[in-house]
Amino acid sequence: MIQITLHNGSIFEYSHPVTVSHLAHMISKDLFKKALGAIILSNKNYPLVDVNYLIKEDINIKIVTAEDPEGLDIIRHSTAHLLAYAVKSLFDDIKIAIGPTTKDGFFYDFSYKRSFTPDDLILIENKMKELAKKNEPIIKKELSREDAINLFESLNETYKVSLIVNIPNNEKITIYQEGDFIDLCKGPHVPSTGFLKVFKLTKISGAYWQGNSKNEMLQRIYGTAWNSIEDQNNYIHMLEEAEKRDHRKIGKELDLFHFQEEAPGLIFWHEKGWVIWQQIELYMRGIYKNNDYKEVKSPQIIDISLWKKTGHWDNYRENIFTTESENRIYGIKPMNCPGHIQIFKSKLHSYRELPIRYGEFGQCHRNESSGSLHGIMRVRGFTQDDGHIFCTPDQIQEECIKFTLLLQKVYRDFGFTDILYRVATRPKKKIGTDAIWDLSEKALVDSLKKSNCNFEIMPEDGAFYGPKIEYTLKDAIGRFWQCGTLQVDFSMPSLLGAEYIDKHDQRINPVIIHRAILGSFERFIGMLIEHYVGAMPTWLAPIQVVICCISDIYSEYVEKLNHLFLKENFRSITDLRSEKINKKIREHSLQKIPYILIIGEKEMNTDTVSVRGLKNLNLGSMSIEAFIKILKEDINSKRCIL
Repeated sequence: MIQITLHNGSIFEYSHPVTVSHLAHMISKDLFKKALGAIILSNKNYPLVDVNYLIKEDINIKIVTAEDPEGLDIIRHSTAHLLAYAVKSLFDDIKIAIGPTTKDGFFYDFSYKRSFTPDDLILIENKMKELAKKNEPIIKKELSREDAINLFESLNETYKVSLIVNIPNNEKITIYQEGDFIDLCKGPHVPSTGFLKVFKLTKISGAYWQGNSKNEMLQRIYGTAWNSIEDQNNYIHMLEEAEKRDHRKIGKELDLFHFQEEAPGLIFWHEKGWVIWQQIELYMRGIYKNNDYKEVKSPQIIDISLWKKTGHWDNYRENIFTTESENRIYGIKPMNCPGHIQIFKSKLHSYRELPIRYGEFGQCHRNESSGSLHGIMRVRGFTQDDGHIFCTPDQIQEECIKFTLLLQKVYRDFGFTDILYRVATRPKKKIGTDAIWDLSEKALVDSLKKSNCNFEIMPEDGAFYGPKIEYTLKDAIGRFWQCGTLQVDFSMPSLLGAEYIDKHDQRINPVIIHRAILGSFERFIGMLIEHYVGAMPTWLAPIQVVICCISDIYSEYVEKLNHLFLKENFRSITDLRSEKINKKIREHSLQKIPYILIIGEKEMNTDTVSVRGLKNLNLGSMSIEAFIKILKEDINSKRCIL
């Protein structure tokens, strides 16, 4: 007998193999109609299979529908194939490359003789709807390597042939067919095209084949697919909001930074953008100082012998920029941890000194593929608020609690209170004893409990050298940004010979806790720009107040005010141009300056200022002292307005 155990504990027994579809039918007719696939819970990899999967042995299983995240992923994967099917139906001599799912949808890459246009997207989407209505079955077939190569060569699909050649010999090769469209794919997919009801194509972009700039530039069509029209409309609205908030567009409008071809993935910070940077660095330096971190600085360029010891050279070489001098090869550091270990090793420490906390604004470089670069969010040169805590195993929990509380304070000061917490536990391949993993995982979990944090467990998602906590922010339009990390590391201290003297006078490797709050400054600033639509909180704003005169006869009073504000360390400027005051107000409002002061005869004669805030908020007339008090309170409280 074959025993099938459902995720809710129900058990079904069969004397013969059955499909997931048959099992769903036995449970209920409604589930049979909705079933898209299943998760095999008894396999530690939790593979996702389609409804035609044949169950031949005892199994734990969960049947998924469009209401499950896994079911939605199946819909999106199948819609990517539907997109390729439609494109192949409409355009001759087109070649298909890859079409995976993304966080919110899917894309497919194509090679074609001309560029796709927005009108093409409308045509393709209509064709997709037509094909979906046909409700054609989507059929899976397994092929030998030779047959698969012959098939795709006959279809002149050279990209698919290239993919097949690189599939490991021990892996099965499967294709899916709907109508006369055939694609190389592991699956799973929906049973038929009729399941694909809610989708929309969103944009076209370029993408290099396999993300390598040396390869051909392909055309990528993006789309999204959902379980309901309401969900899709909400997503489209979010996309429209995201477009308004695009940090690349706002960065240009506010004169914060720019990029140019001579330095791909590297940022030219303009004065106003650099002010934001400096304010964040100043704030984080205070965080280091007030929480017993020793601020350090490690070299940018280190001999590759060190990167070989850490394993980065073997596993990460293609991402490390190198340079050569006097017959020695150096790696430009992609991360800061090896440098901090060298600082720790520079003298022998006693257990009484632990924990030792190092912090650095570490400038790193990684040779990211050009196709993955995205404004200041994904760059090749970046700075991390990187810290490493050297401690004993029994200090892990206390350090995790302290770090989580510190991180919450920092995020709150930047205007974020909605945080997701995830704990990644031991993978199958790991170093260290089960005892040290038990202790570390318990320390991370207990630290979140004691910090009153709700959290998720991500089974087997930790690094081979230790478990971690991921801290993810939710922004003003509901997007999630994973910024903070706390990673326990049992491996690198022994690899690089970091030791301390324990209470028995034995040399012991410490545990290292890698931790970051902001992640990279560049990405965090990009996130802040989008969260606040460029209107930074006053304490971060490049210009905090602009003083505008109605006529140049009041310029002396304006200059007097500006001098006073500068003495108070406010970031203040004047606008003495012979322009109409409404034009000045409009221009400075578009520049997202928190406070605009309007000076005329009344203000000059009464030693007052007329104040406008963000979003054209008229705060009226007030004394200079009253305005200074408001501005100071705004800055000191780190008040955030969305």
